[in-house]
Amino acid sequence: MPRSHPSPGQLAQEVLAAVRQAGHAGITSQQLALQLGFKDKSHRYMLFDAIDSLLDEGRIQSGKKGRYTAQGGRDAVEGVISIIASGAGYVRVEGGAEDVFVHMRNVGMALHGDRVQIKVMGGRGSRAEGKVLEVLQRRRKEFVGTIQKHQGRLVLVADDQRIQKPFFIPPHESLNGREGDKAIIELGEWKNDRDLPRGKVVRILGRAGEHHVEMHAILAEFGLPLEFPEGVVKASEEIANGVTDAEIAKRRDVRSIPTITIDPDDAKDLDDALSVRKLGNGNWEVGVHIADVSHYVRPRSIIDMEAANRATSVYLVDRVVPMLPEKLSNDLCSLNPHTDKLSFSAIFELDEKAHVVNEWFGRTAMRSQRRFAYAEAQAIIDGGEGDFKNEVLTLHRLAQVLRRERIANGALEIGGNEVKFRLDEKGAPIGVYEKVMGPANWLIEEFMLLANKRVAAWVGKQKKGGVPPFVYRVHDLPDPEKVEQLRALAKSFGHSLAMAKGEDLPHAINRLLHDVKGKEEENVIKQVAIRSMAKAIYSTENIGHYGLAFEHYTHFTSPIRRYPDLLVHRALAHYLAGGAHLDADALDLSCKHSSRMEKQAADAERASIRYKQAEYLLARIGQSFEGIISGLTNWGVYVELRENRCEGMIGLRELPGDLYRFDQDHYCVVGQRTGRRFRLGDELMVTVKAVDMDRRTVDFALFEDRAPVTTSGKFVRKHAGKKKPGRR
Repeated sequence: MPRSHPSPGQLAQEVLAAVRQAGHAGITSQQLALQLGFKDKSHRYMLFDAIDSLLDEGRIQSGKKGRYTAQGGRDAVEGVISIIASGAGYVRVEGGAEDVFVHMRNVGMALHGDRVQIKVMGGRGSRAEGKVLEVLQRRRKEFVGTIQKHQGRLVLVADDQRIQKPFFIPPHESLNGREGDKAIIELGEWKNDRDLPRGKVVRILGRAGEHHVEMHAILAEFGLPLEFPEGVVKASEEIANGVTDAEIAKRRDVRSIPTITIDPDDAKDLDDALSVRKLGNGNWEVGVHIADVSHYVRPRSIIDMEAANRATSVYLVDRVVPMLPEKLSNDLCSLNPHTDKLSFSAIFELDEKAHVVNEWFGRTAMRSQRRFAYAEAQAIIDGGEGDFKNEVLTLHRLAQVLRRERIANGALEIGGNEVKFRLDEKGAPIGVYEKVMGPANWLIEEFMLLANKRVAAWVGKQKKGGVPPFVYRVHDLPDPEKVEQLRALAKSFGHSLAMAKGEDLPHAINRLLHDVKGKEEENVIKQVAIRSMAKAIYSTENIGHYGLAFEHYTHFTSPIRRYPDLLVHRALAHYLAGGAHLDADALDLSCKHSSRMEKQAADAERASIRYKQAEYLLARIGQSFEGIISGLTNWGVYVELRENRCEGMIGLRELPGDLYRFDQDHYCVVGQRTGRRFRLGDELMVTVKAVDMDRRTVDFALFEDRAPVTTSGKFVRKHAGKKKPGRR
């Protein structure tokens, strides 16, 4: 039978797909008609219309013997484009050795992160250059930014600096938005790259510059949710407390064992607890008890699907955007003191050297007898008095043994301190400080690491039918080129990153970090060491965790705030019950999505920190601070202020007395005439010169530079490439 009539747009897409599939050989109109099911000659005019349309648009081309091929021929490749500050882009081509450079004039209608088809052309030297032929898939359809007036029309300038063009907002699609409003728009029609893309306002967030508005804008910018759907909240409110006599009878009852939690004093989701008691044989039983989220959140339920989509809780400077609704995260699944709770536990028998003698995994019923803030636990560790003192000190002593052994085995000691803000009642920053990790933090960390490691190892040792599919937390080897940069930096400060006989790289890095501890260059060397490392991700392929020096590792300990942990709980329960192998492909998809969402959440957190740092310095324009060079690029010198850890940039053109260039080989900025050098870790006195709240950036000037002090206001990026490059 002849096929039914498709819409013109649908038919054009089918023709284009068939032409692409035909490859270099091409395909004739007759072959297209047969392939697409147009047997009735009277209806083939629709096919010819689609072909003519694609020819006019330049998406296909006519070749010899009436054969049609996709525009671009052999040199057409696909990939994801990343736009940089100048407006140009780089396309990451699948299987390609190097990214293809795309000049800003050849970007067309591609936006940052889009999947595009490009034509590869000859470039300068050995660098390949390309031209965007077509946008195959948009990375995103919604964008957040500030509404401004441009030539009498409303436009939205995106907060994401990689979105180079403003969006034109037709008056009837503005939702009555005004100049200065933060808004979310949906990308509309865009037929010609010489025109502005159209945007339809879908939500007004409020006035730009207001604290809560800017935090919501950051979440929207990174595609993160602002609130839970009503259906999810309603479903959570209907969940009953699962702690019943019948449920407890199915579980190992550990409610009578001394159990404590140690968390930040403002934490509301307490998802882990520790129990400890001495056994008759002199060994110690330590229980790591994790909230049993899997009891309440069932697979494929509306709550589970929302949690899977979010994949993680998000931590901004002033708030937590939870993965689970409050009824679950702060109530049913929070291990609040003096309350019976359902948990999933890893219980270990440890000897005095903290060696695991026996272990048990399974569902439990527990009860925390004491909630500690980190400061309270630290006071006991430091010699103070308090209830559960013996338990805290015993856990601390065993944790110290575990930590020493882990580091001796090659685990890296690159723990960074967190930047925190003191905010006033309106959310304005009145102080910036570092949250320093100490023994109380390490106490919790070591037992969480132990549980994560042993759970992964148990699954990895199940060999029946092959190792069962599982969710691992993996960390690959560091980038050799970046390790060499770290080596060169260490040498410039008079230190060595050399491996002694029988020593491996992690031990050498730890020795370097020990050598610089307490010295001026410590923070810079630590930051460069962190940058040399690969990013940890979730994967079903266990390649081990390089940074922790673990052969097996997973995330088991935070199912309230990480979806992979919930998957691990379900998988572990399934395998403990003797279940068959789970679907590896489904787990792998969840791993990839969770890794991607984890990165987006981390990017949003950094953006909120940068915004508050910029806001803090906005009130201090003209003031001078001591700083240390934290980064060097082709366009500027980045400086981190000692007093508050805020970072800003001195443009190379703003450095006085010479013309400066970035020397990549020696990783320094050099004056062409004077030979003056700026290196990572150098101390500088800088003045806050300008703050751009739209871009969350700060401009510094050398203290010796007496240039006039300014603060930038609103702007429309009229021409891509004509503004100063932004932050890295």
